[in-house]
Amino acid sequence: MLELKDVSFTVDNSDGALEIIDNVSLTIDEGKFTVITGPNGGGKSTLAKLIMGIEKPTGGSIIFNGTDITDMSITQRAKLGIGYAFQQPPRFKGLTVRRLLSLAHGSELPEDECCAYLTNVGLCSREYLNREVDSSLSGGEVKRIEIASLLARELKIAIFDEPEAGIDLWSFSALVSTFRSMSANVHSSVLIISHQERIMQLADDIIIIADGKIRSKGPRDEILPELIGEFDSNCDFRNKV
Repeated sequence: MLELKDVSFTVDNSDGALEIIDNVSLTIDEGKFTVITGPNGGGKSTLAKLIMGIEKPTGGSIIFNGTDITDMSITQRAKLGIGYAFQQPPRFKGLTVRRLLSLAHGSELPEDECCAYLTNVGLCSREYLNREVDSSLSGGEVKRIEIASLLARELKIAIFDEPEAGIDLWSFSALVSTFRSMSANVHSSVLIISHQERIMQLADDIIIIADGKIRSKGPRDEILPELIGEFDSNCDFRNKV
């Protein structure tokens, strides 16, 4: 179980202190599929980075399975079973896709298992296994490979920051199917930042974040109709969420 207790994140700019995350408290239970959504600039990605340890909160605490991880490094959190897929993944010249998947798994993966992970994210596996994760790959290809690397790990919680960004329609359908399968695994939790209704339809819970605060949270069947109602009544909101 993941708990955020009064978590805040403030940065200094030319106008003074800017509150990005403002006293957020939430709980993500083990085995839950949770989607975080809301207007652009509302703090969604920052919250995910705080959970992974990419950013450190300026207030509050983060508890994972009973352990306070607030001051832990990214590496320490990764060893506890927390994984993160970036909105814009890094590239690794000289590192093949197969080697990356094996490193993520923690041991050498057979070719058929590597192929299965790549197929799950919409890539023709045998064309990519021996390619380097470098500038020869498009942004969408690198993103799908990074998602495959998270699938290769035995995570307790997997965090995906807008996995649909830069993904073509066919591959997005493959990703939706993959996330649906992940949501059926009761031993791990999935946390996705997304604007896509098809991904929200898979969620157990939806959290709406705006202006650094939780505007609402609850079961999908309760929150999604609220969002759709706003889509229908406010076109500007549709463009933001």
